[in-house]
Amino acid sequence: MRVVFMGSSAASAECLRAILREETLEVVGVVTQPDRPAGRGKTLTPCPLSRFAEEHQITRIIKPENVNHPDAVAVIRDWRPDVIAVVAYGQILRKELLELSPHGCVNCHFSLLPKYRGAAPVLAAIAAGDRLTGVTVMHMGEGLDDGNIMLQSFEPIYPDTTCGELMDDLAIAGGVTLAS
Repeated sequence: MRVVFMGSSAASAECLRAILREETLEVVGVVTQPDRPAGRGKTLTPCPLSRFAEEHQITRIIKPENVNHPDAVAVIRDWRPDVIAVVAYGQILRKELLELSPHGCVNCHFSLLPKYRGAAPVLAAIAAGDRLTGVTVMHMGEGLDDGNIMLQSFEPIYPDTTCGELMDDLAIAGGVTLAS
């Protein structure tokens, strides 16, 4: 199955690692955020997913400011994906992209939806004192973190669990769940 992978964070890079290990999945392109100024010198710096993809010799990488722009959509269409996998990407996909591939777009979200939609679900689970969280893989709809749930995996939250530790564990669980 031909996969276009969209993301930007270290967690999305971990999910891409899992997909690359699956013999039945072929990553035909990566869509990530543009390089951004970082550090005191404000040097343009690629996001973690971009660095990971380059380190793993993925040559088809685009970094559009707006993934819904016709030029970006045309590139993704030319890659002929069977499915588009999205993990911590940071842009809302419009209907044209959601319907571009035969199997649509699949999102890996770091909470047990419908709880904690949005950009900071791991922090929200810890702040709420939850003892259990997880990842949700869903077929993407047009709204924010909505669509039909395909799979969920669960991860305990211990009293001494930090946000960083939990995110690391969820990234691994997300990769395994997404690649299933």
